[in-house]
Amino acid sequence: MPVLRSAFIALSRNRSLRRFCENSRIGVKLSSRFVAGMEIEDVLRVAEAVGGQGMAVTLDSLGESVTSEQEAHKAADVYHQLLDLLAARKLNANISVKLTQMGLELSHALAEKIARSLAQHAHATGNFVRIDMEDSRLTQNTLDIVRRLNAHPDSRGAIGVVIQAYLYRSQSDVEQLLVDGIRVRLCKGAYKEPPAVAFPHKADVDANFVRLSGLLLDSPIFHAIATHDESMIAAIKAYATQHKIEPARFEFQMLYGIKRDLQRRLVQEGYKVRVYVPFGSNWYPYFMRRLAERPANVIFLAKNFFRS
Repeated sequence: MPVLRSAFIALSRNRSLRRFCENSRIGVKLSSRFVAGMEIEDVLRVAEAVGGQGMAVTLDSLGESVTSEQEAHKAADVYHQLLDLLAARKLNANISVKLTQMGLELSHALAEKIARSLAQHAHATGNFVRIDMEDSRLTQNTLDIVRRLNAHPDSRGAIGVVIQAYLYRSQSDVEQLLVDGIRVRLCKGAYKEPPAVAFPHKADVDANFVRLSGLLLDSPIFHAIATHDESMIAAIKAYATQHKIEPARFEFQMLYGIKRDLQRRLVQEGYKVRVYVPFGSNWYPYFMRRLAERPANVIFLAKNFFRS
C-alpha cells in the first residue's frame, strides 16, 4: 500500500495528466464522488442537502499554487462570494482555504493580506475561515500567518488552522495554538513527507493522533477531529466519555463522499459532524490525494463508474 500511495501522490503532480483529466468527461465523472461540482451553485446545493441530514459543512474552492497575483485575487473572490451567500441563505457552513491558492509561494505578504480580508469578512458575517495545511515546507509560514491574523480584533476567533498528526513538530504546534486560543482541525496528513520530519509508520501516526486529540479535547476551545478511521473515532469517543467531555464541545470532520453511513451514524449518536465539501474545476490534485489516502477508493470507483 505505501508504494501505491506514493504512486498516486506522484500522479497528483503530473501536469499533463492533470490537464487531460480536468478537461475530460470521464475525469469529471470520476471526480464527482469526492467533488461537489464545478460551480458555486453546485456546492451550495450539496451544502443544503448535507445540512438537511443534520451535518455542517466546510467549503473548499479547489486550487493551489497560483502563478500570479491576479489568480490569487480571483481565487479569493470566490470565497468572498461564498461568505456572502452563506450568510444570505443561513447555511451552517464555513470555508477552508489554502494559502498557496492565495499566493503564498509568490509573496508571503500577498497571501497574508488576502487571508486577512477573508478573515475580516468572515468575522463581520459571523462565519469562520479554516486555513488548510499543505506540505511541511509551508507549515511554519502558515502558522505564523494564522497567529498574526488571530491577534487582530477584527478577525480574532474567525480563523483557525489544520495540524497534521504525522509531523514530529505537531505536539509543540498544538500546545502553542492552544495558548493563542486558536481553533484546530486535527488530521493525519495527506502529503508525502520524508522520515526526517514525519512519522514513517502508521502506528506511530495513529498514536500521535490520539495523543493530540486528547490535548484538544481537554481545552475549552471548540476543535475538530478529522478522520474516517473508526478505531481513531472509537478512541476519541472513549476519551471524551472518560473525561466527561460533552459531544457539543467538539466536532468530527469527514470528507464529502467518504463513509457517508458513518457520518450519519455519528449524528444519530449525538455527535457534531462537519463534512469537507470541495468544488471547482481544479479538482485533480485533491482527487489523487484522496486515492492516495485510501487506495480502496480506486476499487470503489471502478465498481460504480458505469452506474447511473
